[in-house]
Amino acid sequence: MAAAAQLIRGAVRAARGPPALALAAAAGRRALGSAPPGVAAGRGGRRAALAAAGALGGVGLGLWRWQQAAMAASEGDEDEKEEEELRQRFMAPPVSGLRELRRRRRELRSRMELLIMETQGEVCRALAALDPGAAFAVDTWERKEGGGGISCVLQDGEVFEKAGVNVSVVFGLLSEEAARQMRSRGKSLKAKDGKLPFCAMGVSSVIHPKNPHVPTMHFNYRYFEIEEADGTKQWWFGGGTDLTPTYLNEEDAIHFHKTLKEACDKHDLKLYPKYKKWCDDYFYIKHRGERRGIGGIFFDDVDSPSKEEVFQFVKSCAKAIVPCYIPIVKRHCHDSFTPEEKLWQQLRRGRYVEFNLVYDRGTKFGLLTPGSRIESILMSLPLTARWEYMHTPPESSKEAEIMEVLRNPKDWVH
Repeated sequence: MAAAAQLIRGAVRAARGPPALALAAAAGRRALGSAPPGVAAGRGGRRAALAAAGALGGVGLGLWRWQQAAMAASEGDEDEKEEEELRQRFMAPPVSGLRELRRRRRELRSRMELLIMETQGEVCRALAALDPGAAFAVDTWERKEGGGGISCVLQDGEVFEKAGVNVSVVFGLLSEEAARQMRSRGKSLKAKDGKLPFCAMGVSSVIHPKNPHVPTMHFNYRYFEIEEADGTKQWWFGGGTDLTPTYLNEEDAIHFHKTLKEACDKHDLKLYPKYKKWCDDYFYIKHRGERRGIGGIFFDDVDSPSKEEVFQFVKSCAKAIVPCYIPIVKRHCHDSFTPEEKLWQQLRRGRYVEFNLVYDRGTKFGLLTPGSRIESILMSLPLTARWEYMHTPPESSKEAEIMEVLRNPKDWVH
């Protein structure tokens, strides 16, 4: 009992518990110590000792409960603080719910959803700071088949004609058309009774500035998970960031590509050249014989070396979006331009539309997925564009200069 009393005294002192607990413990110590050492306690003494022991047990249980409640309150305060910090960084509540994401925060799907939410918030805040007279319309939507999304769109600003940053988290059954598209890329998808459960999430953006000397920028980072007939799950990541200037500025091109290369090099020196070439090849408008822009990085169906390593790579790329683009906007958003330069911008936007509607995988997947939100999918299209019959820029002009690079991609970092 003396040993038990010592433990209780130590716990009370360590916890600095309420005075009532300390007084009860002291009373218990006096009762247990009423008989001198080595002298057996009488019947009354034994009853007092048993009563004191019970009191000590009660004090110990009460102290433990008080400590647990204090710890729970402290953890609750920390949880609320962390949740509030996350809310401040997001444009709207997450599709899966903030508490649910934090409860499953060790799962990669939750971590990816938090990453795309944070990316959306970071990019929207950076763009809004450059165009303070405009504001993002924040539109949350639900998909009846499962999931939903958050669309943030700024239109008719002083700097940006149209800028959209979308998050989508959708799940359900993959349509046969979407499954066919994936199988054409080499995916071996074994359906059960023709059904393939899937989950797809991502953040995507297209930014169309007003000034023709500020390039259009696009990025997309996404995660797919598909459950096959035997219960096994296929997963992969995809994404990229690319630049589409109306006029060529080599300083901007070097800055953009160098920033993306630095993000890739943190993980593997082979990634940037591989994904730079993939980007040049992917954004090729076949019927025009030219690229959509001056590229960047692009990758898809990446499922190695491990889920965690690919996620960390995607995270590095997402963190490079603002530093690779915002300095370019700041440098040129107040440049003067002529009506002829604005006209050329409209013609180049026509090419942008052609690629997105004819070739882009993300647009195709969205249009082939039941319950997709068409307004969010077509958010990538500019407010204005132009097509002229048989338009050819004059030789040795600035317009011809950019066309040469679009037909023959350059290495911007070596």
